[in-house]
Amino acid sequence: MGNPLLFARPFLRRRTVLRRLPIDIPTEVPATTAIFLVLRRMRAPLIALIVVFTIAVFGLAATPGVDGAGNPRRMSVFESFYVMSYTATTIGFGEIPNAFTTQQRLWVTATIYATVIAWAYAIGTLLALAQDESFRDAVAGQRFARRVRNIHEGFHIIAGYGQAGRVVGRGLDWFGRRFVVIDRSGVRVDQLGTDQLSVDIPGIEGDAANPAVLGIAGLGHKHCQGVLALTDDDQINLGVVQAVHLLAPEVPVIARCADRETATHMEAFGAEAVINAYDRFGSYLVLALQRPAVYQLVTWLMSPGGTGLPERGAAIASGTWVVCAQGQFRDEIARDLRAASYEVVLADPGDGAPDVRAAVGFVGGMSTDTANLALAAQVRTTAPDVFICLRQAATTAAPLYAAFAPDSHFVPTDLVAREAFARIVTPHTWAFLEYAARQDDAWAADLLGRLVDRCGSGSPDPVILVIDAQSAPAVIRWIEHGGAVTIGDLLRHPDNRDEPSGNAVLALNRGGKIAFDPDPETVAEAGDRLLLVSRARAFSALREVLFHDAAVEYVVTGRRVPATWIWRRLTRGRA
Repeated sequence: MGNPLLFARPFLRRRTVLRRLPIDIPTEVPATTAIFLVLRRMRAPLIALIVVFTIAVFGLAATPGVDGAGNPRRMSVFESFYVMSYTATTIGFGEIPNAFTTQQRLWVTATIYATVIAWAYAIGTLLALAQDESFRDAVAGQRFARRVRNIHEGFHIIAGYGQAGRVVGRGLDWFGRRFVVIDRSGVRVDQLGTDQLSVDIPGIEGDAANPAVLGIAGLGHKHCQGVLALTDDDQINLGVVQAVHLLAPEVPVIARCADRETATHMEAFGAEAVINAYDRFGSYLVLALQRPAVYQLVTWLMSPGGTGLPERGAAIASGTWVVCAQGQFRDEIARDLRAASYEVVLADPGDGAPDVRAAVGFVGGMSTDTANLALAAQVRTTAPDVFICLRQAATTAAPLYAAFAPDSHFVPTDLVAREAFARIVTPHTWAFLEYAARQDDAWAADLLGRLVDRCGSGSPDPVILVIDAQSAPAVIRWIEHGGAVTIGDLLRHPDNRDEPSGNAVLALNRGGKIAFDPDPETVAEAGDRLLLVSRARAFSALREVLFHDAAVEYVVTGRRVPATWIWRRLTRGRA
């Protein structure tokens, strides 16, 4: 399978490409680093061991001895080496080739103690080396690089394995996608072994903004499909974007960001997407308030396959919002609400619960969950009809927010993970979602009704269908013989053409021109790219139409014809 982000590039905005010189992607952990560390640390022990053995061997060869008949005879160097090899290693085969003299026994006894001391020195040094942090890092880096090189399928690099990274990683694993992890925290990297993933995921502790670390993680690998910069440090994420764009501009990168200026820098380096959770949430909140049907459609299509259709809220076109929040979140949410023509009142958290009796909505965005829930409880008590929006600060407080059930619930890392995951797994839907976000509620409600009728209430899975000889051979043969197939015909069920097959078309790309929500009567042509959404296992029905000539003829004309050559021969006379 090809890179889905590159495959769907016609549906996405074109990235800016900076002028650059092509260079090799660096790696600062060569395959022999651990070996060189061993040789450097073991140099003195090995020299001592070699010297002791050399003296022992040549000394034994020079010591007077006798043969079996009692005649004087000295050992050869080889015989001496053989005796010292099994004696110094405590194997012990006896005195060979002849019984030793007293002088030989004295020499062997002395060399046994000398070699034991040399062995103890060498083994002790080796054990100390095994506990050395630099050696363990070198071994881990070497093992990590080898595991990455041995990946023979598409994979993504996740820089930052915090909450957002783990959510994205679990989602990729669920869909059978491989990934590689880089994180500054060794504890987070160790969590890869306890996350119960279906495959063993390579992970390394390091700075993801370091080009060499990215190189070790597979940035230059032929199967690398993309990079996700999901750390909680904007500068590291910016460094990742810069490194990827300058070293491997063909690899798409999705970055997390909390600062508008940094986001601008990331876009200048051609990031495929920059996800500012605070800014994104404000946009989604305004969309839910002003066009709830559009918000319902967009969030439903962004959700993992099978997610139930969310409830549609009531529109709040105007009014005053009281924002009791801190930092970047306060600025972003206030900016988005004011841009949507709402009046915004900024309340000081130190003054306690604000007066919201004249407001239509309240936003609680403190840095602690206890403060947010306390303010929200007072607001709900004094003004039960006020729309309450809360920011969750810690993941452990999720059950509390679920029980409180605010009208809108914001978890920054979850929003980043959700959008990053959706862009990876279903990147070709983003152009359609951007188009849908500009439409009115009537259009969204009509399309949503048609999608539910065809695909059910569970969120469908997106699929790209190319009308060509490889993906739709039966349709191509029908077209080449002068037949016409409409988009509506393709969506008919091959067993009953009057019933939908569980598939729907969101967009048609023909010659680089995209038509969203195309007319079902549009005639399909060779080379068309269709953005489909399908109910679970419904694409198999469409596949039958794509590959079987009899199914194409039935859905187009309503005539049932034999599907096999034998059946056509047997029914020729009857026809």
